[in-house]
Amino acid sequence: MIEGATGPWEAVIGLEVHAQVVSKAKLFSGAATDFGAEPNSQVSLVDAAFPGMLPVINRFCVELAVKTGLGLEAEIRLESVFDRKNYFYPDLPPGYQISQYQQPVVGRGKLTLDMSDGTVREIGITRVHLEQDAGKSLHDQHPSLSYVDLNRAGIALMEIVSEPDLRSAEEAGLYLRKLRSILRYLGTCDGNMEEGSLRCDCNVSMRRPGEPYGTRCEIKNLNSVRYVMQAIEYEGRRQIEILEKGGAIEQQTRLFDVARGITRSMRSKEEAHDYRYFPDPDLLPLVLDPGWVARLRAELPELPDAKKARFVSQYGLSPDDAGVLVAEKETALFFERVATGRDPKAAAHWIMGDLFGALNRFGIGIEASPVSAEQLGALIDLIADGTLSSRLAKDVFAEMVATRAHPASIVEAKGLRQVTDQGEIAAAIDAVLAANSDKFAEYRAGRDKLYGFFVGQIMRATAGKANPALVNRLLKEKLAQ
Repeated sequence: MIEGATGPWEAVIGLEVHAQVVSKAKLFSGAATDFGAEPNSQVSLVDAAFPGMLPVINRFCVELAVKTGLGLEAEIRLESVFDRKNYFYPDLPPGYQISQYQQPVVGRGKLTLDMSDGTVREIGITRVHLEQDAGKSLHDQHPSLSYVDLNRAGIALMEIVSEPDLRSAEEAGLYLRKLRSILRYLGTCDGNMEEGSLRCDCNVSMRRPGEPYGTRCEIKNLNSVRYVMQAIEYEGRRQIEILEKGGAIEQQTRLFDVARGITRSMRSKEEAHDYRYFPDPDLLPLVLDPGWVARLRAELPELPDAKKARFVSQYGLSPDDAGVLVAEKETALFFERVATGRDPKAAAHWIMGDLFGALNRFGIGIEASPVSAEQLGALIDLIADGTLSSRLAKDVFAEMVATRAHPASIVEAKGLRQVTDQGEIAAAIDAVLAANSDKFAEYRAGRDKLYGFFVGQIMRATAGKANPALVNRLLKEKLAQ
């Protein structure tokens, strides 16, 4: 709920996510799809809409769309139809986009969100349809001219359309992160929003709680989760201000101005009839073999929700910790490599704490981690067998990050092995108490807070290498005498 000047308002949000299919060829041509290629260097005669050129469907793109539908627990339609969606821009050479409308390849499905309060929200998926991307107009290359790059023209997209079930910017962010995670687990889209592999259009309207849906505005082409959330927040406030002043919302398409953090009008909102959809006469209906679909279903990987449930039951992790570890497939794999044969909670602690901290500092993902799963496992082993204390282990870990060296070699080279000899620790305790006889007398007189001082002095005297448990036991015995 958003509190306005005249009472509470409820946001109604639906997302249209355009996910680029992980394919080396385009949806209807054999042109390459490499990111960052020279402008107009990956354009076939089909993509450029030369006369007489006919589209040919890419079977692999259909396969990945079906896998995506299966991963979203959606209906797979054994017969679907490609349509022509007519509109006119310089970066769309034929004047139409080959897409799907009334008969998409994937029908209704669902996506489950884990909310911050421990509850779950089920968000409906309306459909997933295949379509070809348009090219790109470039307006910043020349002071008076616009250029067109057709490298993206014809690239296969899956448009994943949600029901208007989302009620806040927070829920929209959770939805996008969960959807991206599922796509990455399936291997159907790399989810790279910076490169445009995943883009989002947001439909936002406001209403009083319990009232019918209001007039919606669509915010186009958002390429980060943060921008999606910011755009929804601003647009909701903008609409509330208009409605509370007695105005009406105009249905329109808007853009999000990143620099100013506002949405601004782009054009009046098109309806389906404005695109004059009709079946593409060059493409027969797409008919799928039920046996082929069944085989794809059987080959699906373990997806985030199932993996999270297994991590809780198999490894004894909390649902929150398991949720963090399964959010990315590479992180889940890394965790299982570290946890095998070891304390899984210790593995989770080191990954979510020190390792994530290091990765964030360097701005890299776990697949580029300077510390391998095998090395982190070896560090945990050194703690378990008493070679290292937890404090010394942090020093060793920092050195592992800096040098990529094995923890055992760092321990030997720097002499960081934990002191567990009771005689050596007892001697250090005696020396500290003798050097601080005044404080020793104060402690015995009732100043119990000095205990921490003695522990610190003993650890300093042993260069932090003394076993903390032994220090505490022997110190307590000495102080009690």
